[in-house]
Amino acid sequence: MKKLTAVMIALMMAITLACTATAEGPKEAAGMTGGWQSAENPEITEEIRNVFDKGMEKLIGVSYVPVACLGTQLVAGTNYAILCQGTVIYPNAKPDWKVVFLYEKLDGTVELLNIADFDYGALCTYGAKTND
Repeated sequence: MKKLTAVMIALMMAITLACTATAEGPKEAAGMTGGWQSAENPEITEEIRNVFDKGMEKLIGVSYVPVACLGTQLVAGTNYAILCQGTVIYPNAKPDWKVVFLYEKLDGTVELLNIADFDYGALCTYGAKTND
C-alpha cells in the first residue's frame, strides 16, 4: 500500500510539473506567481492539516484522510492540491483516491475549490515501448 501511495504521489507531481510548462520551460513557470509548485516534501504538516481541516469542516457524508500534499500555487493567498483517501460513510464502503483542492485566503479563511477523482486511466501507458 505504501509503494502504491508513493508511486501515485510521484505521478501526480510529474503531472503537476507538466501542467506548469510554458515556452521557457517548467522550471521558469513554477517559480512565477500563479504557477503550481510540487511539494518538496509531501508530508502533511500541522500547517497543511489546519488548512485541510478548515476547508473540509462543513463537508458531510464522506470521510477524507489527507495522505500527501502534492503541491501549492501562490495566488492572492495559496491553493493546495492534497491527495486523500475518501470513503463514503455507509457500511462496507470502499475507499477511493481523490485530489482535494483548497484555497487559503490572505485572511486565513479556507475555501474548498474542488474534489477530483484520481484518474488512473490518465496515468496508464498503453503501448509503451520497452527495451527487450
